[in-house]
Amino acid sequence: MYAVIETGGKQYRVAVGETVRVETLPAEVGQDVSLGKVLLIADGSDVRVGAPALSETVMARVESHGRGEKIRIFKTRRRKHYRKHAGHRQNYTELKILAIAGKSEQSVQG
Repeated sequence: MYAVIETGGKQYRVAVGETVRVETLPAEVGQDVSLGKVLLIADGSDVRVGAPALSETVMARVESHGRGEKIRIFKTRRRKHYRKHAGHRQNYTELKILAIAGKSEQSVQG
C-alpha cells in the first residue's frame, strides 16, 4: 500500500516504513506529525484518487532536520570579465512513515 502526499508544495510517494526528505516542518525530532493532504492511496488493485484530496491522513515521525548538498551557481558573460558566484543549501526534514490511516476500514500501520 502506498500514498501520494503533498507537503511543502511538492508531491511524494510514500509507503509505511519508508524514510522521506521533505521541506522543513516546524516540529521537534521524535515528534509525530500528521500529513493531511493525501492525493492518492493505492492498495493492490484498489486505487482511490482525491478531488483534490482524500479524507485519510499519513502519520510520520520526525527523524532529523538537516541541510542538503550545496548547489553552486556560476554566471559569466563572455569577453566582459563578468563572473558571479553563489551557492545554496536547502533545509529539509527527514520523516519516517508510520501509518496510512483514515475513515476507511483499511488502515495500515508499520
